[in-house]
Amino acid sequence: MAKEVPVNPFNSPLVPILLSEKDTLDFRCYKGISCYNACCKQADITLSPYDVIRLKKRLGMTSTEFLKQYTVPFEMDAHGMPGIKMKTQNDQPVCLMMSEEGCSVYTDRPSACRYYPVGLMAMRAQNSPDDQKHYFLVKEDHCHGHDAGGKTQTIAEYRAEQGVAEYDDANREWYQIILKKRSSGMTVGAPSATSFHLFFMVSFDIDRFREFVTASNFRKLYVLDDNEFDAIMDDDYTLMRFGLRFLKQVFYGEMTIPTNKEAVTKRFEERKDIFAARHQAEVAAEKDKDDRYGDLD
Repeated sequence: MAKEVPVNPFNSPLVPILLSEKDTLDFRCYKGISCYNACCKQADITLSPYDVIRLKKRLGMTSTEFLKQYTVPFEMDAHGMPGIKMKTQNDQPVCLMMSEEGCSVYTDRPSACRYYPVGLMAMRAQNSPDDQKHYFLVKEDHCHGHDAGGKTQTIAEYRAEQGVAEYDDANREWYQIILKKRSSGMTVGAPSATSFHLFFMVSFDIDRFREFVTASNFRKLYVLDDNEFDAIMDDDYTLMRFGLRFLKQVFYGEMTIPTNKEAVTKRFEERKDIFAARHQAEVAAEKDKDDRYGDLD
């Protein structure tokens, strides 16, 4: 059953009702509609790891090249967790993938484009192992698809038609990492710049992460048999899934990748002075922040 929820009162396009897969929407988008391509001219598209893999393969470039040419960074939360959005034209928010015929990468379009005008909301209660999914509608002035009529279907049917299930399945663990971070934080202390750099590389720059895993030090620390190593080297999707396991292990101590304990101990001993210095710098930065802004509380 649909549930009413609070919404930003400042002309928000979000319809303040949470929907389930059984709820329906009346929406139709087609080439002859008066607003055709309008959404691509008002683009604000956040990308997921699987989006990047699909698009960089479609365009025949490395993930590093794709990030540089087609994306811009942004902060996903108040702590500065890094995300990326599709780059648009310099003078207006027009998607670089748009053509007069429509989306030039339509079969590999991002999940946010596939969902539109449906939005996905994932929530995870603190200390809960499971996340819950809800949906909502977006009604923007430039979109006339809600008034086109003639196509009523359930959210589940719309998701199947748009092929978003594959994207959701591929990105599920990534969303879980973000939700867990928001609800409980990293394992120790505040997120560091190093942890965010690692998160960005694993999430979005899959080809650079492959180089990271190929480095000799990685296999000294993590125990991978040759078959598993070959699999993650040969396939971006398999490497992405491995990378998400790696992030969970580094950030939250979910030990699913065996480690060489002797090598880990040796590495810690070699780097403990760096860890100590980094901790002291973070403590000093927090103290400086408190000294400057504490009287404003």
